[in-house]
Amino acid sequence: MAMASVATVAVAKVTEHDAVNENWKGQFPDQYNTWATTAETSEIVDLIEQDPNLAVMFAGYGFAKDYNKARGHYYALTDVIQTLRTGAPMGDTDGPMAAACWSCKAPDVPRMYDKVGEGTFNNNKWGKWGAEMNNSIGCADCHASGSPENIMSRPYAERAMEKVDLKFADQDADMQAAQTCGQCHVEYYFDKTDNINVRFPWENGFSGEGAEQYYDAIQFKDWTHKISKAPMLKAQHPEFETWATSAHAEMGVTCITCHMPKKTNDKGQEFSDHNVGNALDAFDNTCADCHDSKAEMEEVIAANKAEIDENKLAAEVIIVRAHYEAKAAWDAGATEAEMAKSLDLIRKAQWRWDFAIASHGIAVHNPAEGLRLLEAAQEIGKEAQQELAKVLTKHGVKQPVALPDLSTKEAAQKAVGLDKAAMDSAKAKFLKDVVDTQWKHDRK
Repeated sequence: MAMASVATVAVAKVTEHDAVNENWKGQFPDQYNTWATTAETSEIVDLIEQDPNLAVMFAGYGFAKDYNKARGHYYALTDVIQTLRTGAPMGDTDGPMAAACWSCKAPDVPRMYDKVGEGTFNNNKWGKWGAEMNNSIGCADCHASGSPENIMSRPYAERAMEKVDLKFADQDADMQAAQTCGQCHVEYYFDKTDNINVRFPWENGFSGEGAEQYYDAIQFKDWTHKISKAPMLKAQHPEFETWATSAHAEMGVTCITCHMPKKTNDKGQEFSDHNVGNALDAFDNTCADCHDSKAEMEEVIAANKAEIDENKLAAEVIIVRAHYEAKAAWDAGATEAEMAKSLDLIRKAQWRWDFAIASHGIAVHNPAEGLRLLEAAQEIGKEAQQELAKVLTKHGVKQPVALPDLSTKEAAQKAVGLDKAAMDSAKAKFLKDVVDTQWKHDRK
């Protein structure tokens, strides 16, 4: 990673004025106008509909209810409000989610940190601050007030960077800019021992296994799987981690290099494109220094995606079956001691699968790491099945264990006990009676 000393570091203070993206337009029109084009990435892609296995993989957790592909920054606030994962809290203290779920969705979050304190903000339920969240990911998330200077607006991210010797003040401009992306495009969890604040599990490095080692040491789980009863982990979106271990990082190529290339306006002035789009759309400015042709690169990326998708699905087949085999073992009277090893292997297999697929763009950012994780997920998943076969045989369970219909999203969600109609109804009431009336959020 490119690292150099810089003279000063801005203190992250975000006012109500700063949090409004439109207030930056006059001073930074080109940056604002390209940021506004993130609204063009508007299509809602239902990942569970495309891959019903996901409903089983996340049975008992919010991602079984709703898992859509990330849209442009313009929609970040709208999407977290409308997803079924955040539930339908009709009051400030209703669940299911913690206030920390707002953390990466709006410049209003650092504004509220400055106003009430990070711990006070996070030590509440998600619904508490809905009326305060009015601006989607934008200018004040990454820049000092009225300035192009990069800042770390999230104190938890700054603390995490310092722990891995990436103190913001010691980095060059490119790395500082990448670190602003790394405030949100990372793996994290909510620390219940510290005001439910956001925390990055980087004590053992950036690998999936390093994070797992950290979580195992503190006996952390995101949820207990509804079918297998395994203590599960949910990867968030570890782009910073998978980038940090890539050839791109070794060469000093950062998020900014590829996703925010320099452009020239009609006055001949250079600025950074804030569309945060596909690097191939600006191939000559982003990739041409290292790659010979756009067509050749597109072929390589397509091949990488196909291989990763093939291994992703292969891992899912193994892990889904392991979840149901574990259920069959429990139903037959297996003991916790008999099941402990199998459940730990299920946890480890699914974690590797998730760390790979939850990292947006891994087929481009670090395909070798993605394949390594998915191949490991398959190997460990098979180990889980072998252990489960011993338990099933001991308890006289006929094998192979029968699986329910998982052919569609509707069938898979029904199989894991979700009442989609009831969830949709509750969400609709919440949006109408709370969001539209009390929060007055302009849902797009």
